[in-house]
Amino acid sequence: MITPAPEPGPPVLPLPPSPTPGCSSAGCLAAPLVQWQRRPTDGELEAVVAAEQARRDQVLAVAAPHQSTPVFGPLPTAADTTIAVYACGSHAISMNLAALVHASSCTAPDPELLPRCNCTPEPPPAPAPVHTDALPLPDHWQ
Repeated sequence: MITPAPEPGPPVLPLPPSPTPGCSSAGCLAAPLVQWQRRPTDGELEAVVAAEQARRDQVLAVAAPHQSTPVFGPLPTAADTTIAVYACGSHAISMNLAALVHASSCTAPDPELLPRCNCTPEPPPAPAPVHTDALPLPDHWQ
């Protein structure tokens, strides 16, 4: 008995193109030295969501019918997605600003505003407690 050849799966869709890391300042060809994050623009978020949906569609298309259907979490949102921004030493924002997540509308690195930016970054996450209350030892350890 000859086994029939499997049908080809759907074509693999590439992720949206990501720019080669380089200084994000217009016209600057210098190598990046620093990086910070900002929230995606509407167009960037649409591309991320479309790539994730295409990945899920491909997984479902090739899933074995005799096994359980794959379960996925929610699609990415702007609140849980960041875009990397790179800058050379001349176009870097301050280290304190680079440690924060910036708004999608942030124009940094804007040479006219350096070392600042034009947005109010998100506050940093709350620090983890340094010490926690000690749990009591078992009686036979005392």
